[in-house]
Amino acid sequence: MVRPHLEYANSVWCPYKLGDIKEIEKVQRRATKLIINLKNMSYTDRLLRLKLPTLRYRRLRGDMIEVFKITHDKYDSTVSPKLTYNSVSITRGNKYKLLNHTFHYDLRKYYFSARIVNIWNTVNTVNLFKARLDRFWANQEVKYNFTADLTGIGNRSEFDICE
Repeated sequence: MVRPHLEYANSVWCPYKLGDIKEIEKVQRRATKLIINLKNMSYTDRLLRLKLPTLRYRRLRGDMIEVFKITHDKYDSTVSPKLTYNSVSITRGNKYKLLNHTFHYDLRKYYFSARIVNIWNTVNTVNLFKARLDRFWANQEVKYNFTADLTGIGNRSEFDICE
């Protein structure tokens, strides 16, 4: 009952400050403690036992699904965000690689169209994409630990996701 409220419009807003992320995660932490058998377990153990990913993981996953839908024209192009494709790509990968812009101010850095580029460029029906994304991220620590980072896609200085 709590998760839909916490995840409402998650592609539009994304907390990037650690304090805000902790406050939102605290709601799920408390809700998982309501299960009597799991009350004395750690938050990570409760999530593993319930097979619930962290809210941060859900936001990242939701962002990737939205990017897939936008790049594959599942939405009306007049209302969807404009994503700039990288036309100068000499490496292998998908033909939907996005252009990475640099920003001087945090205000623009954490917009949807800016925060998803690095993740998207590392990762063909929606369900196939979701399955591949889940399989690719199956062993990511961020799934059950909201303070962790995605591993294997770049170093922290060049890769800031919602944090």
